[in-house]
Parts: sequence; structure tokens; C-alpha cells
Amino acid sequence: MKKATVFKLFLLMVSVLCLPRSYAQDSPQWGMPEGAKARLGKGLIVELQYSPDGTRLAVASGIGIWLYDTATLREVALLTGHTGSVESIAFSPDGRTLASGSADRTIRLWDAETGEHLRTLKKPWGAVHSIVFSPDGGTLASGSWGRDENTVHLWNPNTGNLRRTLNGHKDGVYSVALSPDGGILASGSEDNTVRLWDTKTGKQLRVLRGPAPVRSVAFSRDGRIVVGGSSDTNIRMWETDTGIHLRTLEGHSNWVESVAFSPDGDTLASGGGDTIRLWDADGGEHLQTFEGHTHGVRSVVYSPEGGTIVSGSWDGTIRLWNVDTGKRLRTVSGHTGCVQSVVFSPDGKTVASGNDGESSIRLWDADTGKRLRTLTGHSNQIYSVAFSPDGSTVASASWNGIRLWDADRGKHLHTLKGHAGGVDSVAFSPDGRTLASGSWDKTIHLWETDTGKHLRTLNGHESGVTSVVYSPDGRTLASGGGWLDNSIRLWDADTGKLLRTLKRHKFGVLSVAFSPDGRTLASGSSDGTIRLWDADNGKHLQELTGHRFAVECVAFSPDGRTLASGGSWLDESIRLWDVDTGEHLQSLNGHTDSVWSVVFSPDGRTLASGSQDGTVLLWDLAVTSAFAVEPLARRLTTLGNVKRTALLQNYPNPFNPETWIPYQLRDDALVTLSIYDHIGHIVRTLDNGRQKSGVYRDKATAAYWDGRNQNGERVTSGTYYYQLRAGHYTSLRRMVIVK
Repeated sequence: MKKATVFKLFLLMVSVLCLPRSYAQDSPQWGMPEGAKARLGKGLIVELQYSPDGTRLAVASGIGIWLYDTATLREVALLTGHTGSVESIAFSPDGRTLASGSADRTIRLWDAETGEHLRTLKKPWGAVHSIVFSPDGGTLASGSWGRDENTVHLWNPNTGNLRRTLNGHKDGVYSVALSPDGGILASGSEDNTVRLWDTKTGKQLRVLRGPAPVRSVAFSRDGRIVVGGSSDTNIRMWETDTGIHLRTLEGHSNWVESVAFSPDGDTLASGGGDTIRLWDADGGEHLQTFEGHTHGVRSVVYSPEGGTIVSGSWDGTIRLWNVDTGKRLRTVSGHTGCVQSVVFSPDGKTVASGNDGESSIRLWDADTGKRLRTLTGHSNQIYSVAFSPDGSTVASASWNGIRLWDADRGKHLHTLKGHAGGVDSVAFSPDGRTLASGSWDKTIHLWETDTGKHLRTLNGHESGVTSVVYSPDGRTLASGGGWLDNSIRLWDADTGKLLRTLKRHKFGVLSVAFSPDGRTLASGSSDGTIRLWDADNGKHLQELTGHRFAVECVAFSPDGRTLASGGSWLDESIRLWDVDTGEHLQSLNGHTDSVWSVVFSPDGRTLASGSQDGTVLLWDLAVTSAFAVEPLARRLTTLGNVKRTALLQNYPNPFNPETWIPYQLRDDALVTLSIYDHIGHIVRTLDNGRQKSGVYRDKATAAYWDGRNQNGERVTSGTYYYQLRAGHYTSLRRMVIVK
């Protein structure tokens, strides 16, 4: 690609995509899905490829293909269109075409200069894990993995026509490579073999067997050697013509995900575990090790001139290394691992995300998308994060324990150890004094947050505990059991006594949530259903269906009228439901992999979702949230006339020291809100005067209470009630203040 053309491409992309400067590196807002107002993170890193002229670095990610300018390492473009994670990429030999293979079972061809989508190659196959162009650019080979499609396909990239299908593997094909002359194709598979094929006839030439799945394959520069990186941490070298095993290279601590020969053919690079290793291509001697990544290396590639190695890792970074010295040259940040958990701070100003494949928690500014700080210290992936009710503390759970952090300074406060397995979920009590944790060891532990002292262990689940949550008044703890349990259990939070067991789901319960008033419990399951329960008596209220596969997460809106749920693989949607009727209101589509976590902001105007695609999306609910209106047709809308007056749940709840009370009016009316203590004594009266029909929901229009009585004194902690009077309408709700 010529320099002038590259510069034009840069100007074109910037002018068309209008990249906001404040989002550079950490959260570029390109290719945003409809309804989303911000993206945090650039998706997980899957594979890297240089353009033939070395001016571009392409990164296959969980959300699309990122193109970087190699001189500046700034983003040039994001190519989107796949509905699943991009698993593989390849440039044509002339650099004009970029091919991408995806978990959505398609291959897309792009004009590498303009980013224009040229065509889509699609068949009823499995996920496309690897693609490669022939040296003359006339053939594109792809390896796929699916229930009935563990195959290699050969395509004409100019027409999109399928030329040949190579059958023989007994399991998924992880990697494909073509010999330098294009005559032989190597395919590495989960079935523990590398198979060599004649590309002209499609005939299988030989099978090279090993003891473990083959994750990556490559030919030497002269084509005489084929190399396979395996999940048993080893690299094996075979003679191409005879299939004779030459040697095994040992030294990596984990799966060897990527192997690549240097342009001169003298050196082999491999990525396995958190290291990159260089080997002598002829003798197999270990030359040097590059260390610095904190988690598994997914891809390694040489620059065209051979002086630089680029590596992409589960730790969310791309690193450039000097081949001769092993010195790290530069680091590109902003990518993430799979986002397992996402949560808002109580004031709604900060979003915290925890990542599978990373050992850190990221804190983001909810308004700008800027990354504020990173909390590091865990030695394994993060499964769950939670803010304390006052926002001062962050709890994080991982495979190897629980950590408490100072949210403002990022300082590590305590490490809580005692579980015999990974901790899947953590939750603070409403008063912030206790932390509950649910573990794969089938137990729930309760901890004192100030000291980190272990208080109590709750036993009873028959499988790993996937989710824990406190009721708003702090008296009840709910927990969800995994695959072999399928139950929700309710516990007395003070004594640890089991109150009742709820069973209706057919498979494991992945998420549980209390409504803001504490009266309803929602549960999402591996069976694809959501169930609503009466939290007081355990009665099953209704079943919500619509997700095709597992429901990974559920969350109530602050007013308690809407439920959000996140779907799993091949159903990556977020669904919004009317809690009263069970009606499906709307689907939010934009993630390309399982949605692990959803949470509403305290004011209910934003929904945050964390996904296996490596990003957090912030959705603007100001124009999508469901209110009771009289629409012109049966569809989700905020337009039209409000058709019923309603008092909504206050937010935040529990709160300290202030809260907002939302409501809506069908007709113009005199509005008064009265606040009572738990024995019915009036504490405060808020006289809002005569107001017009409409929705009074955000902080500018909702009723505001500063937690003081009529005399201006702060009220004590406890349960309070608020009553709306609007014309002939009256309604009463409960709220909790915690100090």
C-alpha cells in the first residue's frame, strides 16, 4: 500500500467515523451499535497480522477488526459487520484484501485500503477459527469447528465460490497454513492431529499424530518442515515430505496458541502461557524468552522485515519486541479480556469491570468513558466485582480469593481467603458491614468488611454457587446453585439459617436479583428461562421466555418496573421486560458474544453490559425505557400520553444521605409526597404543587429528599415509607436509609 493512499485512508476514516479525542486508545467509539452511547474497551485480542508492506497491523478482536498505523500505533479504522467474535484474519499477498473469519460462521472480505466490505462467504458450517491466503492470492483456505463441520474449505476469493471441502478431521480445526509454494495445506485440530493435504486434488497426503490438540501450525520458509503448537505446552516439528517426527520443543507453561517462522526462516517464535519463546528453526535450540505479559499469549507475528515481533494477549495488551535484544519496544493498551462482571458506583459516576483472562479491575468514568485506574493484585481472572453502598470500597472475586480495595485510591485493603474453589460472586449487605461470597466449593461465606474477618459459612447447595445477593433491607440473602443444583436458596442474613429453597428451573441458576422493594426475586438459568418469585413466601409468580440459550444475568431497574437480562453464545442480546406483565419490551443488540453482566445506573437512565467479546457497552435508556403510555401502535415508546399515574421506586435504594423519588401523572394534578417512619409518624412532607401530565423520573424532575426531617435534622437508619397523593390517586412504597 502506498504512503499517500495510507494517509488518504486515515483522513477518510477519521472524517467518516468522527473519532472523539477523549476516547482514543481506551475506548474508541467507532462502529457503535444502535442505542449504545459509549464503549469501554476495544474487545479481546484473538489474532494479529501485519499487512505485507508493514504499514498496518490488523487485530482480530471480540467486536471486529482493528487497523493500527504501525508508525504511530494509533487506530485507523474498526471494521464491523460480523455478529460474532472475529477469530482469524489474513491479508492477501498484494495487501489489497483483508479476510476475516468469525464465530458467526462466516468469512468476510474487505478492501484493505478503504475498509469497504466486498463480499461474505457463508455456509452452514461451524465457527471459522483460521484463514490463510495462498502465495499467489488465488485461493483462500479456512478451518472451521462445529457440530458437523470440522472441515477445511478452499475458496476462490475473487468470486466467493467454494472450490473444495477437505474432510477427515474428527474434531474442530484450530489452524490452517499453506506451504510457500501453495501446494500443501496443513491443518491442526482438536483431534490431536496435523493433516497434510494436496491443495490441487484435495487428497489427504498424511496424518501427523500427537498426544494433545494442535492449536497452531506453520511451515518453514522452504516448506520442508511443518510445526504444530499443542495444548500440552509443547511444539512438535515434522518433515513435510515423509511425516517423520523430528523433535519436540519443551518449555512453555501452558497451551501454545501461536507459532510463526521469521521472514528469513532462521527462527521460530511461539506464544504459550504468558511468554514468547524464540527457537533455532533448524536445531530446535531455545534462544531467548520474552516476558512481560500477565496472561496467555494468543498470537505472535513477525514484522515483514523481521526485526520486530508483535504479541497479543489475554491481558488486553499488544506488545512489540526487539527480536535481537528481547527488549519490549512499545505497548498498546485498551483491549480487554472477557468482561465477566460490571457494576456502577452508588453515585453512578464510575463503572467497574472485572475481566476473565486478566488479573485486574478497571474503573471507568461513566460520562466520558475514560479509564480512571486499574486495580492489580489478583493472580487469576476476575469473576465478580461489587461496590460497597457508600462507594468507598470495591470487592473483587477471582479463582484464588477475594480482595477489597479503596475505590478512590486503588489501594489494596484486605485479602479474604477460605474458599476451597473459585469465587463466582460477591455482594455487600445494604449497610456495607458484611460481604457475602459464593464459590464453586458449594459454600457461601460471610465476611466482616472492616477487618476481613470470616463470620460464617452457609452450607446446603449441591453444586457451585453462581450468584449471591442481599435483599434491600439486608435481612435475606439469596443464592443461585449451578448445574447439579438448579435451585435458589433464601437465607436469614443474621443467623445463616436456611429459610426456603425455590425449585422450578431445569438447569443451573446463573443469576439472582431482588427488586428494589424486596418483594420480588428474579432468577436466570442455563435452561434459557427467567423466573419471578414472591420473595416473602417463595411462590412462583411467572416465567419469562424468549432467550434461545442460557440467561447469564438479570437486573431490576431502580423503579422496579423493568427487568434486564443477558443472553449467552449465539443469543448475545439484552432483553428488557415489563415486570408486572412479563411482556418483552425491547432487545438491545450490539455484543458479539455472551452477555455476562447487566446493571442499571442508580438513576435508571443507563444500562451497562459486560460481555465475553471484551467490552462494556453503556446503553442510553432515556429514549428506550418503557413507561405506561398510550402509543399509536403496540411498540416500545416514550411518546404519547401517559395512561396511568404511578409512584415508582426511589433511587438509590438503600441510600445515604439523599434519594430521588420518581413518578408519572396521567392528568394534571396537585402533587404531595409524604415520608413516614416505620411506625407511621410523618417525617417530612414534600409539596410539589400543581404539575402537568408527564413523567417525572430524572434528577431534574423527580422529588428529592435529603434525608432530613421537618426540622432539618438527619433521620436515623432504618425503613421508611413514602406516599404520593396526586388528585384522587394515592400510593405507598418502602425505602431504606443506611448509615
